[in-house]
Amino acid sequence: MYPGRHAVEHPEQPAIVMAGSGIRVSYGELDRRANRMAHLLRAQGLQRLDHYAVFMENHPRYAEICSAGERTGLYYTCINSFLTAEELAYILDNCRARLLITSAARLDVARQALALCPRIERCLVLDAPGLQEGREQDYEAALAAHPDTPLAHERLGAAMLYSSGTTGRPKGVLRPLPDEAPEPGLPLFAFLNKLWHGRAGMVHLSPAPLYHSAPLAHLGVTLRNGGTVVVMERFDPEQFLALVQRHRITSTQMVPTMFSRLLKLPADVRKRYDLSSLEVVIHAAAPCPVQVKEQMIDWWGPIIHEYYGATEGLGFTACDSAEWLAHRGSVGRVLLGELHVLDDQMQPSPKGQPGEIWFKTASPFEYFNDPERTALTRSADGSMSTVGDIGYVDDGFLYLTDRSTFMIISGGVNIYPQECENLLITHPLVADAAVFGVPNADLGEEVKAVVQTMPGVPADGSTAQALIDFCAEHLARQKCPRSIDFIEQMPRLPTGKLYKKPLRDRYWAGHASRIV
Repeated sequence: MYPGRHAVEHPEQPAIVMAGSGIRVSYGELDRRANRMAHLLRAQGLQRLDHYAVFMENHPRYAEICSAGERTGLYYTCINSFLTAEELAYILDNCRARLLITSAARLDVARQALALCPRIERCLVLDAPGLQEGREQDYEAALAAHPDTPLAHERLGAAMLYSSGTTGRPKGVLRPLPDEAPEPGLPLFAFLNKLWHGRAGMVHLSPAPLYHSAPLAHLGVTLRNGGTVVVMERFDPEQFLALVQRHRITSTQMVPTMFSRLLKLPADVRKRYDLSSLEVVIHAAAPCPVQVKEQMIDWWGPIIHEYYGATEGLGFTACDSAEWLAHRGSVGRVLLGELHVLDDQMQPSPKGQPGEIWFKTASPFEYFNDPERTALTRSADGSMSTVGDIGYVDDGFLYLTDRSTFMIISGGVNIYPQECENLLITHPLVADAAVFGVPNADLGEEVKAVVQTMPGVPADGSTAQALIDFCAEHLARQKCPRSIDFIEQMPRLPTGKLYKKPLRDRYWAGHASRIV
């Protein structure tokens, strides 16, 4: 997110273009405003390795807020803008943020969270002219009090984003931050730049929420190359095609649900737009049905590249269109990290047999302020790490078959069912609950809950709706079950562990296995 020399050499070039509003932010403006924000952070007393947080929708100011952290040696945490106040408060407290930046559109939720977060010293609010109420202040007024010149001693900062685990609570992925200047950036992002074909003059279309790790990283890669990023406020399939034509887009990063929605457009709409400028289309993060990817390659040509990795950055695999067509369903060869597929006894799985995927880690990380959960990802000798994915290797190509944690991937969004299970069990109508993903033709998966009711409680539609409404009060909408079924007795092992696989398997009968 650090434009460096590009702000000096091409100050008038667009760095950010908002797809809906048409607002443009030049490299010069981005750099000057990021400098003001950097001075504000220092004046607030934040020192190297301190934390601040960002909670807002895709916005013209998103890049400058992150860029300020990358020149002040700070960690910045971009938070899912659809979280409830309770969920937001947990992350704000856990990441030890001292400053929150939000928008008028998200202020109501932010205010509720702030009431639970005394550590937050100040909340800056975009699109709220004249605001001055307690810890809250208008963002523009706050920035105006500081110079737009560079800090005297710029230091490299980075994002600390949150990923959830088997216990359901989000966890911050913390990477070591060297004490050095902002350029050239973390070594991991030099690798990503090569993997994602970053180059000068690129015009990148970002159709996903910027709080996700991949869209945020693509934004940073493009700006460090001196390219232009066209940011969609929200994904719309025909608008996506129109933007490619209008801005002569050269690259984009997508999730398979977007492919599916594009393919469902009428044939005349799909043929209406000139997509010839596209050079590379990157996708990952969610199951992509083989048929969907075949149709996309037939439509757009052999420019579609897939990679597999996690926010933790344990390792990466990738394949281009030609490699994928020769190994359909694969997520590619290993490019970073040393891959091991191991059985339950930590022995190598036979060729072609699924096992848990471990990497001798390519990029060191830990879960912030959570040594216990960090330890759960490590092998006994500490040499390898895993996030619980299951897969196998054939002819040097990795195939993923499942997730040991039963994580749900719906429309490219990771959903961790334990959080919803823990909530449902607190409802007075519920004796026990299980949550998992079931097939959805558009999203890949959707959230399903199976509930054992308390004695005397009817297992009917009225009870199901009451529980869905209860979830909606406490969880972001994508985490809530779309439907609830009932069971007389929940299958639990003698240890008390929920035996969820047979529950889930009956919904997947007759469907293709989940290929991530």
